[in-house]
Amino acid sequence: MQKLAKAARDDFGQLRPRLLVAHLLMSLVPFNTGGRLRMRILRLAGFRIGRGTTIWGPPTIVGVGNIYQRLTVGENVFFNAGCLFDLADTITIDDEAVLGYEVMVITGAHDFGSHRRRAGEVTPKPVHIGAGSWLGARCTILPGVTIGEGAVVAAGAVVTKPVPPDTLVGGVPAVVIRQLGREATVPG
Repeated sequence: MQKLAKAARDDFGQLRPRLLVAHLLMSLVPFNTGGRLRMRILRLAGFRIGRGTTIWGPPTIVGVGNIYQRLTVGENVFFNAGCLFDLADTITIDDEAVLGYEVMVITGAHDFGSHRRRAGEVTPKPVHIGAGSWLGARCTILPGVTIGEGAVVAAGAVVTKPVPPDTLVGGVPAVVIRQLGREATVPG
């Protein structure tokens, strides 16, 4: 019986009832509707999310400890469906940022372990996503990265180092493709 109790504590010790209820409520909202409602649900769960933020599909949020204090989202941020936030450390997303489908923001890295288990101890590092930046679909932002204001990360890119402001990066690992102007552009 003691082994069963220990296994239950190990498996369910990080269960977060507020987040569980939030996910349940968000799952009732049809896909690509109710984006502001999802934002309010996450805010009620305890996350700091600014006004005007829209979330088109329930995000996956993971981490141990007090994850609610590790995610800060500015105003008028847009999250497309399927984003993942690993809150081993803090994630700060500034105003007007846009995250495409299934963007992954990861703050927990592993040190190298022995040959018997290479994924060693977790080393958390914060991620900062600057104002006005745009992260394309299925890009991955790794621990310790800062995305500069107005930067663009191409779809599918894996960002391993800081991205300067007003810069387009892409590839695996992401490299600078070109500098972007600060002036507004109008299609046409």
